[in-house]
Amino acid sequence: MDSSLEFSSSLGSVSSLLTRCRTFKVLVIGDSGVGKTCLTHRLCAGEFPCRSEATIGVDFRERVLEIDGEKIKLQLWDTAGQERFRKSMVQHYYRNVHAVLFIYDVTSPASFSSLTSWVEECRQHSLGQDIPRFLVGNKSDLRDPKKTDSQVSQDRAMSFSKAHGMIFFETSAKDPPKKGTSGQQVPTVRLEERGGFAGAAMSEEAQCFVFMSSVFLHVLTAHSIWPC
Repeated sequence: MDSSLEFSSSLGSVSSLLTRCRTFKVLVIGDSGVGKTCLTHRLCAGEFPCRSEATIGVDFRERVLEIDGEKIKLQLWDTAGQERFRKSMVQHYYRNVHAVLFIYDVTSPASFSSLTSWVEECRQHSLGQDIPRFLVGNKSDLRDPKKTDSQVSQDRAMSFSKAHGMIFFETSAKDPPKKGTSGQQVPTVRLEERGGFAGAAMSEEAQCFVFMSSVFLHVLTAHSIWPC
């Protein structure tokens, strides 16, 4: 083979590797009705779905981020909250996971109490403590300061997150994007500190997009070996 052709082929292979979009699998778990589907749809499509039905088995959605000029793909696995829809696929959920989002409804103490069983399920499927975990209180737009007894307080959620080594967020899948943003845009994250995301400068995105960027930053710093 001509040496110039060999060189051209090598350049093509290198270019392919450089442009390949690395993928991170993020598991989204929690009781049925807490808003997992709406949240993941909003994170990936940039809009709140007009209607949603109970997830049967698992759905996954993807969102691309740009990290230091490189496009990275977040693959969010939206799992069924009802056990009868999960039994045959649970082990598949937990393979090659890079981060887990534990979702509860801030207006449903029962969904918060169920988090203990979701944590136990992770333990049963050998999900190590080195896997980044996030506690996400969804439907914050429905929080009523007059009904504190029937809602999950932020203090209670923060105590739970600290006890289980999680990072805590409250958000709402219904929060509108800020003016000038679009669900089709690629969020840009600049890594100023590789040791954590506290010092990272994020793009001007809606609250839920900032939340997702934080998820990715923690995943990135937790994994020294990039997944394929």
